[in-house]
Amino acid sequence: MVPLREGGSLPGVVEAEDLGTYAVKFRGAGQGVRVLVAEIICAELARGLGFRTPDLKIIDIDPQLGAREPDEEIQDLLKASEGHNLAVDFLPGALGFEPLAMTPDPGLASRLLWFDALIHNVDRSWRNPNLLVWHGDIWLIDHGAALWFHHNWRTADPQRPFDGGDHVLAPFATELPEADAELSGRITRELLEKATAEVPDEWLAGESGFGSPAAVREAYVEHLLARAHGPRGWLPDPTAPRRTGGPGVPFWKESR
Repeated sequence: MVPLREGGSLPGVVEAEDLGTYAVKFRGAGQGVRVLVAEIICAELARGLGFRTPDLKIIDIDPQLGAREPDEEIQDLLKASEGHNLAVDFLPGALGFEPLAMTPDPGLASRLLWFDALIHNVDRSWRNPNLLVWHGDIWLIDHGAALWFHHNWRTADPQRPFDGGDHVLAPFATELPEADAELSGRITRELLEKATAEVPDEWLAGESGFGSPAAVREAYVEHLLARAHGPRGWLPDPTAPRRTGGPGVPFWKESR
C-alpha cells in the first residue's frame, strides 16, 4: 500500500488480488462510513446519467497489512479498517482538471452543475474541482462530501437551494434549463434503488432513526426523487453573479 497524503480520509493506492490497482478509501478514517456511502450512491447515479466516473469495488482489508508500516497513523487506520472498504479504480496518468487547459462544453458543464446540485455536492469548487482528465475525457471523482444531510437526517430538505457560485464549471453552465429538462426525467426509482443497493448493509446498519438498512436506502431514494421531480427552487440561478478569486477577478483567471 502507498498512502496518498491528500484530503482528510488518507486514502491509499493498493494492488488487489485481482491484480487491479485501486485508490482505497478506508472505513476507519475519521470521516466515517457515511462518506463511503455517499461515494457509492453518487458515483453509481453519475454513471447512470452518462457521466464518466471510475469503477468502484468493495475490498476486504486485512489489518496485518499494516504490521510493517512505520507510520503509526497509517497502522492505526489499517487496524480500524478491517473488513469492507471502498476501492476506486486508479486511473494511471490522469491529470487534474484545469478550465484554461480544457474549456468544457456548455452542455457538459450544465449537466454536471445540475447533477452536483441534485446531490448537494459542495466539493466541486474552483479550489478543488474533483475532476480528472484521462484520455481526453473528464472523469468525476470524490463524492464523499455530497448527501451531507445524512450526517443529520433531520436536515434532509429535498428543496434546499444549491449555491453554485463556487462551482468550478458554473461560468460555462449556460444551458442549465436544458440540462434540467434532460436529466430530471432520468432520475427514476429504479435508477436510485440500483445505486443504493450497491452500499453494503453493514455501512447502513444502526443509522439513528431507521429500523433497517432497507429503510435507510428508501430514505435516500425518496429524498432524491422528491428533489428531482419536485419544485425547482433548489436549482442554482445561472444569471447570479459568480464568486471571484479576488476583487473583480473571475476565479478561473486568478493568478494566471
